[in-house]
Amino acid sequence: MKRSRVNEIILEADAFIRSFGYVLPPFAYWSPGEFKDRQADIGNIVKSGLGWDVTDYGQGNFEALGLFLFTVRNGDAADLEKGRGMLYAEKIMISRHEQISPMHRHTIKAEDIINRGGARLALQLYNDDGTGTGIDTEGDVEVFTDGLRRVLPAGGILELDPGESVTLLPGNWHKFWGEGGDVLIGEVSTVNDDRTDNTFLDPIGRFSEIEEDTDPVHLLVSDYPKWFGAEGGSGY
Repeated sequence: MKRSRVNEIILEADAFIRSFGYVLPPFAYWSPGEFKDRQADIGNIVKSGLGWDVTDYGQGNFEALGLFLFTVRNGDAADLEKGRGMLYAEKIMISRHEQISPMHRHTIKAEDIINRGGARLALQLYNDDGTGTGIDTEGDVEVFTDGLRRVLPAGGILELDPGESVTLLPGNWHKFWGEGGDVLIGEVSTVNDDRTDNTFLDPIGRFSEIEEDTDPVHLLVSDYPKWFGAEGGSGY
């Protein structure tokens, strides 16, 4: 993706988010220079992978295959072994009309996917086939939507109206998109390390390759290694 397009997406996303009364934390609006100036204070932001995330999965067609995310909070995955600490994460995301987030599953992370407003959110769901890398094309899928048990056939489409949510457990394969318009999505989950906990059904890149045709308005999580020599750990 070109950096100029990433900048546009960030500005569009911020306006869409604000239209629902949701306001991002102050660091979201820092310039790259402000990040540099506060480098002594941002270790947790960088380590936890907090911030802007725009991906086309390396396929170069964001409108058809892509996702906007902002990681608001994220703990340390190492604390999971201790059973205490900041074991949770929160994200705000936008799925555009018929913009696919491709089929994937998580190994550790459980997540609530919440339609925070806009159009309907559609999710296609499968169980894992037991290998960790494939889908079960026959078994029914059981999930809970706002505490209510739902059973869908393999590959069934779950539709969530604004205010509705679904709990996805490790091993629930899912892809999702906006149905009838753009959707503001909340995610509340187990702490997650995006480098190790996402498995895609088809080989695909998680982050975009950025063509630097202009300066960044705001840094992406994927920019942190280049700017600060460290890797973030956000996921979705």
